[in-house]
Amino acid sequence: MGARNNSGKRKSNGKKGKRPERGQRTGSSFAGASFERSQVLGSGTQTTKINLQAYAAVPTALNALPGLPQEFTGREDEIAKILSLLDPGSGAGTAVGSIAGLPGVGKTTLAHAVGHSALDRGWFTRVQVVNLRGYDPTPVPPEDTLEALLRALGVAAEHIPPTLDERAGLYRSQLEALAEEKQRVLILADNASTSDQVRPLLPARHHAVLVTSRHTLPGLGARLFNLHPLQPDAAVDLLRQRLEVADPDDRRVKDEPAAAEELAALCGYLPLALQIAAALLADDPDQPLSERVRMLTDAGTRLGGLDDGERNLRAVFDECLTRLSHQEADLYRLLGLHPGPDISTSAAAALTGQPPDKITPLLRQLVRARLLAQNSQARDRWSMHDLLRVHAQEQARITMDRDRIPRRRYEQARTRLTDHYVRHAEAADTHLQPPGKAVSTLFAGREQALAWFDAERENLLATTQTHARTETALDLGFALGPYLKWRRRHQDLVTVRAQALEACQALGNAANLAGAWNNLGTALGALNRHAEAHDAHQTALDLYQQTGDTHGQASAWNNLGTELGVLKRHAEAHDAHQTALDLFQQIGDIHGQAVAWNNLGTELGVLKRHAEAHDAHQTALDLYQQTGDTHGQAGAWNNLGTALGALNRHAEAHDAHQTALDLFQQTGDTHSQAGAWNDLGTALGALNRHAEAHDAHQTALDLFQQTGDTHSQAVAWNNLGTACRGLERYTEAIAAGENAVAMLTQEEDWARTGEAWAEFATTLNASGAAPSRVREAWEQSATAYTRAGDDEAAATSRGNVESPPPGT
Repeated sequence: MGARNNSGKRKSNGKKGKRPERGQRTGSSFAGASFERSQVLGSGTQTTKINLQAYAAVPTALNALPGLPQEFTGREDEIAKILSLLDPGSGAGTAVGSIAGLPGVGKTTLAHAVGHSALDRGWFTRVQVVNLRGYDPTPVPPEDTLEALLRALGVAAEHIPPTLDERAGLYRSQLEALAEEKQRVLILADNASTSDQVRPLLPARHHAVLVTSRHTLPGLGARLFNLHPLQPDAAVDLLRQRLEVADPDDRRVKDEPAAAEELAALCGYLPLALQIAAALLADDPDQPLSERVRMLTDAGTRLGGLDDGERNLRAVFDECLTRLSHQEADLYRLLGLHPGPDISTSAAAALTGQPPDKITPLLRQLVRARLLAQNSQARDRWSMHDLLRVHAQEQARITMDRDRIPRRRYEQARTRLTDHYVRHAEAADTHLQPPGKAVSTLFAGREQALAWFDAERENLLATTQTHARTETALDLGFALGPYLKWRRRHQDLVTVRAQALEACQALGNAANLAGAWNNLGTALGALNRHAEAHDAHQTALDLYQQTGDTHGQASAWNNLGTELGVLKRHAEAHDAHQTALDLFQQIGDIHGQAVAWNNLGTELGVLKRHAEAHDAHQTALDLYQQTGDTHGQAGAWNNLGTALGALNRHAEAHDAHQTALDLFQQTGDTHSQAGAWNDLGTALGALNRHAEAHDAHQTALDLFQQTGDTHSQAVAWNNLGTACRGLERYTEAIAAGENAVAMLTQEEDWARTGEAWAEFATTLNASGAAPSRVREAWEQSATAYTRAGDDEAAATSRGNVESPPPGT
């Protein structure tokens, strides 16, 4: 690439002859020659022998920068960074910068923008632009680049020496002479593919060189500026401006903002892709953006939809592969088999069937070619730009369709990758199970297993989707569940549980069918789809009963009881948990008994059987301690505190919630810590320690916001308002109450909404608000309770409409 073709020919001044070997001294007749600003003096006569080569056309060094396209946008930060290098006051001496990025990212245009800005600041007296054509079939050799630059600097053609070294020496002397005259030149060397193309262009001092390349060019001493795709807003702005250049009345981006954002995303925020899409839209002014989006949504035709007849993104990417070695190009295509957004070194090793130390250098070569990116924080992870990933997928399909042998090889690679993910997911899942079960040695412990899941979550979800209705979807659906539940990724949880169920049904896997229904029910409940969750658990129970699986029946009864409780069918919920407890006792499952006792205690509390609830939670705590389940103990302590509070044993309740909080902090469960802080605040309020209660509820609110639990945030706002009322900080209490009722109404939790309106009415009354406003709040409370089916609470609130309780 870029080396001389010694057998080829090119024309030079209409004469043919031999060109010297590189480094061989030759001469020309310099007698009487006048070299403008040159420090090279010659006299005498020598014979010149020139070997004519078939290089690319000699480039032209432009003395004037091309104008910027009107739609150029979104590069202010990058321009500022590069200008900081070129600033003559920076003390950098010879400034050398390199703009590197993937094809189509806008390197050349950015370099031109920097040149204009530098000229506007008076930092340079001239800018010379030369296209090195490093990615053409025949790149421009450095001696030809020097010839173009020397001509641009005023050296007559007949006075340009023939060899690379001589031209480089004359070039430096010309620049040195300009420096003596206080003139400063910026050389923009565009499209370099190797350091050898650029190194002879570097001046000794004073001047500056800015290079653009798809590669990182070593050995130049250049400051590297990695150019990334545009930010989403800038990408949409480019589309808008480009369409308005073609037609100032084009309002499609303004009229379809969502489609414009989706189109920019489908273009990968890549300037070249955006410009092609805009050109196609400009050619069809009646086409809605949404129609163009639909055309690009299909990954199979996405790159085909980015071809305006003059610019073809697929062709640009295809050309990149021609500059890779066979091994590098093969790895690029294999990476197209990977379904997720990034890949670890170990997964890439599994994909290729090579050890990590063998595959890493090839991955780094793809990074150097800007076809892959290495994660700066997690150095063992690699990713492709969206459009490059589509191209790699195309290349993989083309290779597989070519012949039976490569198809088998690529299928084997995909199988290795899938097996890698399933094996590691199942191993990591063992660390998230209740204590007492065997754990895999693939991971050192729970934290490492969670970290692996965190890093691979999107890849695992993509793998599950890609392998729908197969054993892979079944295996990953079961293995991912506890992790997604722990991280509160409830929508993802429903998706993988549904895919596992679908795989069971497609495969006729009766052994796991009941478990799949049970797992789906739990996931649906986490998304507040409680009626569906109830039906799923009922189906699971029926299937477990058909197969005589006592443990499965106990689990299904337990989950069914939870959903019955949420549906306000508390007597049925109590009986379901009691049945679960009896079954767990039959089979001697201590941990299952602890869970059932804890849930039974919750329902007893709702039924106002507080002493029994206390005893149930105490029994659950004792059993959790037997099994060594720290997280279970924390939950039992928290529930025990609630039961103690209902028994007006507030000091003990405070201590129980504090213990729960300490244990949740040990396990790293942020969401449960928030719940414990909330309950601790309630206990503190009951002890009239309102300032501490306020701080506890504020902490709970902050943690719930971190976890993204909107419903629990609303409950925390309600409790915070109560604490503020206890402190007689009524303005804050009213604001907190307003937040609570608004958020709970949006969540459609009518029982909690009724409670929040009742608290808000009490706050308004205590603050001396207008009686009409207090009555309205009580009316809202009654309405919400009615919607929740709680007629007793609705009647109480309705009674307060006419006769509100005392304000304090």
